[in-house]
Amino acid sequence: MNTQSPIVPATPYLAIGGETALRALVRRFYELMDSQPETYAIRKLHPADLSTSEEKLFMYLSGWLGGPQLFTEKFGHPRLRARHLPFAIGSAERDQWMLCMRQAMQEVIADAELRSKLERALADLADHMRNQAEPV
Repeated sequence: MNTQSPIVPATPYLAIGGETALRALVRRFYELMDSQPETYAIRKLHPADLSTSEEKLFMYLSGWLGGPQLFTEKFGHPRLRARHLPFAIGSAERDQWMLCMRQAMQEVIADAELRSKLERALADLADHMRNQAEPV
């Protein structure tokens, strides 16, 4: 009888597959943002060349998921909300960002339970980025 428990990765970063999977997730996220008409509002907040945005999101998510703190090592504390204040972000932009991230996670992260946990955490993070009052 095997009494050992299965080995569970210590961090979400490892659970999704580390650097390779995270790069695939971020790449797919930006491909979706760049190609879907329903995400036009957030796409226009980004530069024409998405490579810098892609690399910064990869570095940020690496640390956020418990992997190497690449963003902090290169740029200092993320101050995520402050860095996003120059951009008008309301519920529509939050929802568009989550649409892309949700679909990218569906395609890249096989574990449904992990995807669900990450979706909730990312939805909270995306909601925190809102800086525009909602129309009455």
